[in-house]
Amino acid sequence: MMDERSLSTLPAGLPVPVDDGAAAHLAGTRLPHVALRATDGSTVDLAAIPGTAVVFAYPRTGRPGEPSLVEDWDEIPGARGCTPHTSGFRDLHAEFGALGVRVFGLSTQDTAYQREMVERVQVPFAVLSDAGLELTRALRLPTFEVAGQTLLKRIAWIARDGTIERVFYPVFPPDRNAAEVLAALRA
Repeated sequence: MMDERSLSTLPAGLPVPVDDGAAAHLAGTRLPHVALRATDGSTVDLAAIPGTAVVFAYPRTGRPGEPSLVEDWDEIPGARGCTPHTSGFRDLHAEFGALGVRVFGLSTQDTAYQREMVERVQVPFAVLSDAGLELTRALRLPTFEVAGQTLLKRIAWIARDGTIERVFYPVFPPDRNAAEVLAALRA
């Protein structure tokens, strides 16, 4: 069973994901018009977001008191760390906002499941659900299959006026990704 502390910290010795080239095509890509349900109750079309937006995608968050999706979850390169990944963006949210940047989380979990995490971790931005895999398929985002589910590999990107400008992939360690993206925006 996972507890809040184990969800919020990264254990030592996690396998490091390798760049498999699955995101090489994304820089310069125009985001498709896909309506995604958001944890704040809205529907978001990332292609229609004016200005700069950051999207970070993760496989799936766990819940305290519930077992991992599979027993060997921590052995899947890049799988562990969704809560620390999200918390990093939460902790730097004001700094992204000061730059005029909107932040969105993204996973293939349904909105109700995501909303529990958003409330528990006190996330100040919308997390988007691609449970139908529309955006994932349209962009050919990197995925993996586990326990009969299609999950996103951990990735982040910076988009301006609906076009992806820069991609961060693979993301490791996940708790440092927000600072890396913020530094890139400031450069």
